[in-house]
Amino acid sequence: MLRYILRRLAGLLVVFVGVSVITFTLAQLVPVDPAAAALGQNARDDQIEAFRQQYGLDRSPLEQYVTYVNRLLHGDLGISIRTRRPVADDLRDFLPATIELSLAAMGVALVLGISLGILAAVQRNTLLDAVARIFALIGGSLPIFFLGLVMLAIFYSRLRWLPGPGRLDALFQPPPRVTGLYTIDSLLAGDWALFRNSLSHLILPAVTLGYFSTAVLLRMTRSSMLEVLNQDYIRTARSKGLRERIVLLRHALKNSMIPVLTTIGITFGSLLSGAVLTETIFSWPGLGRYATASATSLDFPAVMGVTLIAAIVYPVVNTLVDIGYHLLDPRIRLDS
Repeated sequence: MLRYILRRLAGLLVVFVGVSVITFTLAQLVPVDPAAAALGQNARDDQIEAFRQQYGLDRSPLEQYVTYVNRLLHGDLGISIRTRRPVADDLRDFLPATIELSLAAMGVALVLGISLGILAAVQRNTLLDAVARIFALIGGSLPIFFLGLVMLAIFYSRLRWLPGPGRLDALFQPPPRVTGLYTIDSLLAGDWALFRNSLSHLILPAVTLGYFSTAVLLRMTRSSMLEVLNQDYIRTARSKGLRERIVLLRHALKNSMIPVLTTIGITFGSLLSGAVLTETIFSWPGLGRYATASATSLDFPAVMGVTLIAAIVYPVVNTLVDIGYHLLDPRIRLDS
């Protein structure tokens, strides 16, 4: 296990180098001067030139890349052109909100997708199965931005069951920062009113973001369970008189989770990209909104910082998925 993790960490360094080179090259190919874009149309030539010198934009592309890599090795992601703050500080402020939203959305997808997939497989060709498949079909075809607007219109604007955009009501202050996740930090602070408020704000964006993943997991769980339920060892287990719950949970579900686990890893990565629209609709101050604002303002240091974060997330998720394979089926070797 340790050797496998170390090998993956070495591969992560290769991914880092490749992503930095590709991102930097694409940034250089954009036919717009980031200094002029940052200062606006009314900026004078001497102001633009001073800005370019301040941020090293007057140097050759090779010199800029070498300087960037040198700073990166020292933990310095550069200064954001848009916010005038260190990119690392911006990421530290915005990333926890996206992590909290993505984890909540993944929780919704796991609970609903797997449970409904199991029920649909067990109750195959029944009304429950038909409803589950329609639910999955709608979730796979409904755009996130449309679903988010519908959820706000129904549960916030009309029914008033849940709060509107943002992470907290205006009357509440953020909890003392420990993890940056408001629900966790409010629990650590023992502030139950703040916890309930932050959790209520999390429900609508989490359901909106997690609906598509729920649909994908439902279809995969149903398909995998149906395949396993037709195997000979399931019929043997039933012929021995085992209770149906034991047959389903201990034998069928465990053996059907390998493809489901693969889907979980893929969908969790997609949650980060889908969070851009969700964060915009619900005014969620996360990495998605930060990345969008940085890209539209040609804030190259911020864009590269966000890209490196994404480059970390995907290999880490894939590594956890591979470890999950081994835990579910020890015959799958990690060093193979």
